[in-house]
Amino acid sequence: MSDDNRRAAEAPWIRTRLRTAPGAAVALAVLVLVTAFLAAAFPRAVDAYETKGLRHDILTADPNRSVVEVARPQPGLELPQGQREAEMRGPQLTRVGGELLKALPAPLRADTSSVAYGVRTTRPVVATEPWLPRPDAAPPRLTYAAQLGLREHATLSSGAWPATTGPVTSDSRAVEGAVTEETAAELKVKVGATLAVPAASGETVTVRITGIVAPRDPHGSYWSADPLLRSPSLVPDPASPFPTYFWAGTVLLAEDAAPVLLSTATEPALYWRLPPDPAALTGPDGPRLASVLASLESGPGLLKTREIAGDTAMVRSGLGHIVAANARMREAISPVIAVAALGIASVATVVLLMTGALIGGRRRGELALLRSRGASLRGIGGRLLAETAVTVLPAASLGLLLAVLVVGEGRWWPGTLAATGTGLLVCLALPLRTTLQHIRPTLHGAREDMVSARPSRRRTVAELTLLVLAVGAVTALLRRGTSTGGGTDLLVSGAPVLVALIAALVLVRLYPLPLRLAARPVARLRGAIGFLSLARAGRASAGGTLPLLALLLALATAAFGGSVVAGIGDARDDAALKAVGADARISGLSERTTLPGPLVRTVKDLDGVENVAPVRVEHSVALPTADVGRTDAAGAGASGTGAAGADSAALVGVDPTTYAWLAHATGLPEFPAARLKATGAAAPVPKGAEPGPGRVLPAIASPSVAARLGKEPVAVDTLSGDFKVRIVGVASRAAAVSTAHFLIVNSASLDHGEPTTLFLNGTPDPGKLHAAVGGSGKKYVVQLRSEERERYVNAPMQAGAERIYLAAVVAGAGYALLAVLLSLLQTAPERRTLLARLRTMGLTTGQGRRLLAFEAMPQALLAAVGGLFTGWATIVLLSPGVDLVALALAGVAGSAPDPVPLRTDLWSLGLPAAGVVALAAAVAGVQA
Repeated sequence: MSDDNRRAAEAPWIRTRLRTAPGAAVALAVLVLVTAFLAAAFPRAVDAYETKGLRHDILTADPNRSVVEVARPQPGLELPQGQREAEMRGPQLTRVGGELLKALPAPLRADTSSVAYGVRTTRPVVATEPWLPRPDAAPPRLTYAAQLGLREHATLSSGAWPATTGPVTSDSRAVEGAVTEETAAELKVKVGATLAVPAASGETVTVRITGIVAPRDPHGSYWSADPLLRSPSLVPDPASPFPTYFWAGTVLLAEDAAPVLLSTATEPALYWRLPPDPAALTGPDGPRLASVLASLESGPGLLKTREIAGDTAMVRSGLGHIVAANARMREAISPVIAVAALGIASVATVVLLMTGALIGGRRRGELALLRSRGASLRGIGGRLLAETAVTVLPAASLGLLLAVLVVGEGRWWPGTLAATGTGLLVCLALPLRTTLQHIRPTLHGAREDMVSARPSRRRTVAELTLLVLAVGAVTALLRRGTSTGGGTDLLVSGAPVLVALIAALVLVRLYPLPLRLAARPVARLRGAIGFLSLARAGRASAGGTLPLLALLLALATAAFGGSVVAGIGDARDDAALKAVGADARISGLSERTTLPGPLVRTVKDLDGVENVAPVRVEHSVALPTADVGRTDAAGAGASGTGAAGADSAALVGVDPTTYAWLAHATGLPEFPAARLKATGAAAPVPKGAEPGPGRVLPAIASPSVAARLGKEPVAVDTLSGDFKVRIVGVASRAAAVSTAHFLIVNSASLDHGEPTTLFLNGTPDPGKLHAAVGGSGKKYVVQLRSEERERYVNAPMQAGAERIYLAAVVAGAGYALLAVLLSLLQTAPERRTLLARLRTMGLTTGQGRRLLAFEAMPQALLAAVGGLFTGWATIVLLSPGVDLVALALAGVAGSAPDPVPLRTDLWSLGLPAAGVVALAAAVAGVQA
């Protein structure tokens, strides 16, 4: 038969089949579309958040860290003087800069709008002008820079732009310069002022300030790659034995005035600052970018740079550290994401196979008839393949297109491979599974339950082999641990699949036994509904492993995803609470700033405030050892060395009642407020009276401080007064301070007990709280727990990974419900026939509903309980090796470095399992 005739014969068959069962074809197409969309969207979503994370890290880093700087010393003395001066002028610097931009290796690209070329002094000049400020009698030290492009990156505030009236050489003795507004304000520089720069010949070079400029983009790379270019700074003098500070700043010379620096002892250097442009970077470019930066700093790239900028050129950049930190976060996140990916991929594969089994089961009679009429297996398989491909391949293509539209940034080939694999799986699974069932003729109407269709020996051996392999893999995982040490480990990522496979193989074999035992006493009861439902459930189909595996996989993946999301949320809540100490915190700008009484009363009267705990905090209080304290008390000197604990601690003066309420509200152990009563020797000292030397204050200390001070009274010298403390209790954590070394005393017993911090519990209005504190002056700061919590959700990589896990929870729950529906639909014709026969014997509609509900409940409850166990076991198995710090807290300054483990989330464990039971009951009721 020719190809044209063959196509003509096949086309009517496919069209006829699609017209005969349009609902099944549409349902299969929708399932394939959704699965292909998820399969294609996942790698694109990972690429998208990795790309956004890399760009975000580069864009938000300080320019002095991210910029790539090529620098070289001044031209050598062996060169003619004219050549040395020419190399320091604008045209030559621009030419070299242009060649460096062209030579940057991919994927590194520069932001040409913010490049900066110039000459600067590397040895600061001590400015002796008497009108310059001297905070500690130390004169300012100034740096001079001739940087190109000043007029394009600044506006003139006053005066005139610095310029050169003629060629500036090393013999010139007067040039013009400018300073920024911040430098002028701090250093008291005015237009017309002059600065003297000593020359090597003993003369001076005069720099006359002709203008004051304002940066157009103060935080851009042009101005912030060298922060002193924009803003002066108070710098401690490292050579002074006492804390001495001096001003450091930069004066901007005219663009072509750099040759004058050759006559000074300031050691001028040429530089080309190339800020990176991350707009074209993608997440997969990270390793290549790190390699390129390493080559530029000390490799072949440096040799090529020296060919352009000079043999003494060096490349410096902190961009490599930024890329390395991004890579570490990506490696920490990827194992957690891989668990969700592998779990959802497995359950989607099982559900697709179940769909093929359902379609094949519905057409078994039709295909058996064709087989009995002489149709070959190849012919049947080819027809099924063509029929399936017509529906599946367009659906998979549409799913890929939707993934590209929804997730617009990402590599195309991983998503294409995933969507193609989904389509090919469905196209091949249905013909193969269906044709293999018809290798041997089957009797019409043969039973498929456990009465006659018992599992074969081959199947038993195969299941035992899978069971042994899965148990062995889980055992190996328990022995070696689940920590991946960076990167993705398939054994760790497949833990939910392994646990679900073990549970499915065991449960599907064991669960008929208790049902059959329960059917015996039920048989003695009146009515046939209970006995019939248990008997049918106990003789369920021998092919129930696949539906149960799908349910367990889906529930385990949803539970693991829910535990990840819950762990991230709890970790951020805990970190915000540790940072603030309560729902709100009010403190001074400095440690010694005390809060006035009217402010305390105003805050206490705000709506929503439930408790106000005034606290006095004094950091770095020197601690003696217990031996030193006792010898001092006895009047003898001693030098203690090395008692256990810290050398200093934070002194926390509290009101015991309000602080106990604060500790309870923040989840700390119960605070023993009664032990800090200000009675006896610890009673407050009357006004005007001098405190006695024998005052002993009861104190609650951290374990380290308690170990250092012992149980006897020990003298402590503080800004709040001098007294002795006796340790009366130990607390592992204080709500008022983040340090692990602290002493808590009653503030009423202190000589100076005025509060420095207020801790508020409740839900006060943020605007009213800020207004109340702002009315008392600008020296007080308000910190809100809610605002601190929001800091942890801004990083694109963390937000993207969290969205993927939320999607994993939803997809897992959806596939679980779909698996239940497919499992019930697969046996629907059999139940329909059963109801029809029983109704001829007098079965009512209500009895039919109860029969189907009782029959479906054992399997649904088995799947729900098994899913709960599988999810819990997966969390317990992976919890020791999964640290959620990278997802929850990484990239936020001041966040706690403590590990963040998985936390069991009851909602993600119980809600999908309950949904399985509810759906099974609903489908049974509708069918009845």
